[in-house]
Amino acid sequence: MPIDPYVLLLLATVGVAALLPARGTSADVASGASTAAIALLFFLYGARLSTREALDGLRHWRLHLTVLACTFAVFPLLGLAARGLVPVILTDPLYQGLLFLTLVPSTVQSSIAFTSIARGNVPAAICAGSFSSLVGIVATPLLAASLLGGSGGGFSADSLLKIVLQLLVPFLAGQVLRRWIGGFVTRHKKVLGLVDRGSILLVVYTAFSQGMVQGIWHRVSPLRLGGLLAVEAVILAVMLLLTWYGGKALGFGREDRITLQFAGSKKSLAAGLPMASVLFGAHASLAVLPLMLFHQMQLMVCAVIAKRRSHDPGAAGVSVAEPAAASRSAAGTGTRSG
Repeated sequence: MPIDPYVLLLLATVGVAALLPARGTSADVASGASTAAIALLFFLYGARLSTREALDGLRHWRLHLTVLACTFAVFPLLGLAARGLVPVILTDPLYQGLLFLTLVPSTVQSSIAFTSIARGNVPAAICAGSFSSLVGIVATPLLAASLLGGSGGGFSADSLLKIVLQLLVPFLAGQVLRRWIGGFVTRHKKVLGLVDRGSILLVVYTAFSQGMVQGIWHRVSPLRLGGLLAVEAVILAVMLLLTWYGGKALGFGREDRITLQFAGSKKSLAAGLPMASVLFGAHASLAVLPLMLFHQMQLMVCAVIAKRRSHDPGAAGVSVAEPAAASRSAAGTGTRSG
């Protein structure tokens, strides 16, 4: 599977931060711009989410609660279990980043894309991803404060208030103004998507610049990175299996199980990076490294699974004699980072 071009941009941004980190006044400017970019990012999230869609999605509440349980309960339990790998496989800073990874919300765009490719319940995937992002604005910092404590970069009531002001307030403002700007947002979806991604790149540059100035990269060796990737692969495999077979045990149909698998096994880079910047401050660079690696891994693995699911005999509109045609159709569908 090809590497997501956006991941290449993220890696290039990390490289620029390594060669030309922001220092002094430049660092202050970058930090201010990053804060504004985070607020803009969540304002656009709020402006895009249709309140009517969200209310209609509540009728499928059992599926959404299951996705939320996977995202904010099962994932964190796996993260806590990985504590036993310190210091043999993971260093403590890498483990803190891994644990933070398990606390962030699910993706929106890529969950929808993979569910569509696999011929699952797309409306449910839209609502599940949106609900997860909204709940994550509050749940992620609360879980981080509870599970990471002071080791995560100085969590306090002030940091939680900062999350509310920088993430939740802009999100709610976008919801309130959606009545007047919703049409504009819909018409300029591609342009605003570039604003989304540009904002995240700015957050990455600021976080990794701070890490370079503090010299934290001397703490990470290739062997430790290899160990981190192996641990993340195990976590992803466990969640993919659990969401698929657990959905069957709970009585969900094929289309709902597909939604559960893709929305319940993935983590959002777009939501996690701004949250890490707010919560971890100067320590954000190592905190987001596990999330960046997991993001690419989940895209590659889920793309393969979605294409295989698309030509299952039980897929809507696919007969036993048509798997090849469905496979070709799925192969032509792209995915986006979420």
